[in-house]
Amino acid sequence: MRLFAARAYMTLCALGVSSSLLFSLSALACSRRPQPPSQDPAALLRSIASADPAKYPAGAQNKHWENPYLIIRPAEVALLTAVTANEEQILKPEEVVSALAQLPASAWPYGRAVAILVEEKPATSESDKTSIRRNRGIVQGALQQAGVTIVSMPES
Repeated sequence: MRLFAARAYMTLCALGVSSSLLFSLSALACSRRPQPPSQDPAALLRSIASADPAKYPAGAQNKHWENPYLIIRPAEVALLTAVTANEEQILKPEEVVSALAQLPASAWPYGRAVAILVEEKPATSESDKTSIRRNRGIVQGALQQAGVTIVSMPES
């Protein structure tokens, strides 16, 4: 009887170890694999050809601008591209470079240049003017660090 009990105990232990091992392996298999580190957005942007002013539309009219276009507002920055049929993508100022880096090469027919329009109306409050200046400074600084040429657009 002792021999039977010992064998039964060993079988249960082996099953316990096997099931523990099986559970651990299945949990490991279902866990996320580490993603390779994403490239630096500024480095991705630098891979785009340098801006070519000769390709800009005459007078850099915002109606005919085909590269990415940024509109600086008090609480946000709007990104428009021909790729998204000029649908606004609303961003925080710190997200602009990352968003631009995700655009396909076809979004940059003039090379690495973006147009910026500051949306400031005559009735804009002093607080909003301050926010606009802050947002513009953040965006311009980030774009300059990424080597992106900035083309200022007049309001139309």
